[in-house]
Amino acid sequence: MSTSALVIGGGIAGPVVATALHKAGIDARVYEAYPGPSYHIGSGLALAPNGIAALDIIGAGDPVRAIAFTVSKQRLSVGGKFHDVPILPGMELQLVDRGELHRVLHDHAVASGVPFEYNKRLVGVDESASGITARFADGSTATADMLVGADGIRSTVRDLIDPNAPGPDYTGMLGFGAATECAAEIEPDSMTFAFGKRAYYLYGPDGTGKVLWGANLPHKEYLSLTEARAIPAAHWLGILREVYGEDTPGGELARNTTEDQLEVTGALHIMPPVPHWYRDRMVLVGDSVHAPSNSSGQGASMAIESAIQLARCVRDLPDLATAFAAYEQLRRPRVEGITAKAAKINRSKTPGPVARKAMNLLMPLMLKTVMNPEKRTPEYRYRINWNAPVQQDLTPA
Repeated sequence: MSTSALVIGGGIAGPVVATALHKAGIDARVYEAYPGPSYHIGSGLALAPNGIAALDIIGAGDPVRAIAFTVSKQRLSVGGKFHDVPILPGMELQLVDRGELHRVLHDHAVASGVPFEYNKRLVGVDESASGITARFADGSTATADMLVGADGIRSTVRDLIDPNAPGPDYTGMLGFGAATECAAEIEPDSMTFAFGKRAYYLYGPDGTGKVLWGANLPHKEYLSLTEARAIPAAHWLGILREVYGEDTPGGELARNTTEDQLEVTGALHIMPPVPHWYRDRMVLVGDSVHAPSNSSGQGASMAIESAIQLARCVRDLPDLATAFAAYEQLRRPRVEGITAKAAKINRSKTPGPVARKAMNLLMPLMLKTVMNPEKRTPEYRYRINWNAPVQQDLTPA
């Protein structure tokens, strides 16, 4: 069976899959295109209980909990009217700064014995009966038994596996975030998901006296992270203050946010189903193969789960073809189901006045049915049994 792996990408899925492979007895090394650990990419994200439980398997759960803010209360705000969303005990979300999460997962992987190499942008591969060689833009190469594409939504490895693979779909929204001051009375340990007059946003205390907020700004033109960050922050703040100006507390949050505080994350994406998750010695994990929109609250958790399950399959099954097929069978139904639900939520993020009124009227019924915590928590209760051997004749989980 495989004894060595090249992991392309050092964000979230990369360090986790490398650490899990190392735990499974496989020599894994991470190759990152950036010149160093990507500690300052993006803003806040939520980790669901299932994602934290998967991190516990590789010993990273407690280090991540140490940097997280527990969200024990959730509310919906529709046109300024609040609706409490019930949460069952143990089903709370953990809010983390993406850069801090990258740092913790990187440091934990290094402490576990995983080497990292930087300035390694993958440009191609050469395969043989005995292994696979990655070719990087700096002219260097690396060879191992298998190659894992953990290189994000614009994955090079996905294109190498299948040149006709679909790319990410643009949701029609750009992402922004900040932690700033706000005089509004905001309940501790809470997160509010607000359908404002013109756009959707969310907010909650960050535990340090500031309020963390994120905006999903409708924007017809697609802008990558690099393109969006090339535009001065003052320009974006002007737009955010106009769009959210009439919302409470959205208007105050936008007005209080400074250029230094604003995190620009660019286009928000969702991945359509990817036909081919693997080919020969290459396999995909994380956002490169399944990226539900941020509406799911499960993107990072899905990447972490898939990383752990891939390591289990490679550990237990006799060859890569069998292991990769089992991995896809374990993961595809779950991730595509969550992605489909998130896509439906995206379509409701910019309701007009009539739709907001209808949402408020229907909300008591929705809280008892589709938003009932007993219906929502099966996703959160998903747990991976690391010690259980993976069988070849899997049924989807």
